[in-house]
Amino acid sequence: MISSLELPRDLMLGAAILTVTGNQEVLIANYKGILEYEDSFIRVQTKNCRILISGDHLAIDYYTNEEMKITGTITDILYEN
Repeated sequence: MISSLELPRDLMLGAAILTVTGNQEVLIANYKGILEYEDSFIRVQTKNCRILISGDHLAIDYYTNEEMKITGTITDILYEN
């Protein structure tokens, strides 16, 4: 049905959208909440999974109800069920 309506899958399914710029920045859209926040990792809940961002000197530069920006030296992005 989603493909027949020609609507974006992320919009219809509420999927998280990650935009990664090098290893210094991640924008996460469509998230539900911040579960854990440390200097070396940030765990975020989305509708369908949890996302673990690991690295060094990680910081959440800003967050709104729709998106957040994480900066630092990013080494791993892991999707958890």
